[in-house]
Amino acid sequence: VGVPRCGASLHELNKALRIELNANANCVWQIQRNANQTIRLIFSYFKFAPSSSCKTESITIYDGPSTKSPVLGQVCNDTDAVPVLQSSSDSLTFLITTNSVAFTRNFFVFYYFFSPEKKVENCGGQLTGPNGTFTSPNYPKPYPEFTYCVWHIQTAKNSKINLRFQDFFLELDQNCQFDFTAVYDGLTTNTGLIGKVCGRAQPTLESSSNVMTVVLSTDYANSYRGFSAQYTSTPLPGPVEPNTFLTCSSDRMKIVLSKSYLASLGYNETHLQLNDPSCHPVVTGSVIFSFPLASCGTTKKDDGQSITYTNIISLSATGGIITRQKSIQIIAKCKMENNSTVEAIYITKNNIIQNTTSVGRYNVSISFYDSDSFSKPVLQSPYYVDLNQTLFAQVSLHSSDPNLLVFVDTCIASPQLDFGSLTYDLIRSGCNKDDTVVTYPPLEHYGRFKFNAFRFLQSFPSVYLQCDILICDSNNANSRCTEGCISRQKRAISSYMWKTNTVVGPIRLKRDLRSADHSESLAKADAEETPNLQQYSFYTLSFVVLISNIIIVVAVILKYHIKCQAGYGYQKIQSS
Repeated sequence: VGVPRCGASLHELNKALRIELNANANCVWQIQRNANQTIRLIFSYFKFAPSSSCKTESITIYDGPSTKSPVLGQVCNDTDAVPVLQSSSDSLTFLITTNSVAFTRNFFVFYYFFSPEKKVENCGGQLTGPNGTFTSPNYPKPYPEFTYCVWHIQTAKNSKINLRFQDFFLELDQNCQFDFTAVYDGLTTNTGLIGKVCGRAQPTLESSSNVMTVVLSTDYANSYRGFSAQYTSTPLPGPVEPNTFLTCSSDRMKIVLSKSYLASLGYNETHLQLNDPSCHPVVTGSVIFSFPLASCGTTKKDDGQSITYTNIISLSATGGIITRQKSIQIIAKCKMENNSTVEAIYITKNNIIQNTTSVGRYNVSISFYDSDSFSKPVLQSPYYVDLNQTLFAQVSLHSSDPNLLVFVDTCIASPQLDFGSLTYDLIRSGCNKDDTVVTYPPLEHYGRFKFNAFRFLQSFPSVYLQCDILICDSNNANSRCTEGCISRQKRAISSYMWKTNTVVGPIRLKRDLRSADHSESLAKADAEETPNLQQYSFYTLSFVVLISNIIIVVAVILKYHIKCQAGYGYQKIQSS
């Protein structure tokens, strides 16, 4: 086994390489031989720096004599397979690059030239039906060298496959670098590795669906009797809806999982953990994670137009049977953008993503205060003020995330609650448009400004304020919240994380209050005088009736007296 430090030109028919590299490596190995044969290259063991990505650290394989040849494949820290690559000619190149992290990388790779037209008996094939058996080539005799066999197993739909090795004897190695059997969950060999085994073992492996792939790879030495395997299939349980939901408020994230859904995945509440394992769920009829946005390992991402909070529930497998359940994650995201919160849950299982979404929002309010100390809010509504009185307004963000900043972008006044065509600008794009407006520097979750009661109130009984509020990441020194007043041209390229508006009012003049009080006093006085007037009218009417009766009585008496006088003094004398 060769141990080249950094790159080499290789011409042997076959060779095994044990490679050890440190930080900032950029090494090229070129394999070439005038053999008119194909090259099979196998990376049976690789260990990159922890947490490295394909962009910073990888093995790139080229189908030809240089790194300018077509790319055949790439191997990275997250490669979920035992990479086996074949050239289309008699030359092949691979490049290993490492990042700047101080760490010793280890790789084991071997290659050999072979003729594709040469077939090995009983090496791979298609297996169908509910159950079956297969063996390695020559079993129970030693398997041949430089062998690469692939068996594809497919059973009925809505079933899963259980694979059991009744006899198993391959070359023993701690990392299974030389001879090995690899089992994949699916019909391909480039992802979905369930397990890689060697030595003396009788493993049992299980697929998540009705397809499975089994690979046997051997090198040039130490052949043993191989294996005898049996597979069976069992029906999958009926589909269980991912009974999960997520709610995002201004300061908390709440994830609810049903026990029945967890059970359908093969888990219970003891298998779950957040990014921060110290944050435990509350278990009742459901499993509930509820925590502040800025805790439990929640990450925050600012993309220039929104803020996204993300946390991951990981489900860890237990038991002796090797399955792919270990790959299940529930990813919860709260995305604050454009006056709403997009809430999403992603359940990842075997590279399938299911998700549900709903909507919420940040909690923002605006209030008036009695002074620039902003300690005592004005609770009365309507708020009666004097003309040119200084008014103090504060916008408040109710959130548990300490790394947010509030900025008052625009404030307009209108006598109409629907803010129709008649409006007056106090603040526009962070710029003071009224001479009396003074804005205070941003203070964490508060945006503050003051202004004088204006002449709108001389023509209209009430005035309302509507303010557009921007919320930014306080760790971003170049966010819109720190720019202050900007022009229209510059505003086009400015960014903010979240935007909303809030309304306060009505504001009314105190003279209207005094007018209302005066009218109320008059009405009260009128109400008090009304009984007196009614009593006076009653007495007057009684007096008039009495006088009228007296006059009538006097008139009757006088008429009778006159009649009596006429009878006695004026008697007609009859003639004789």
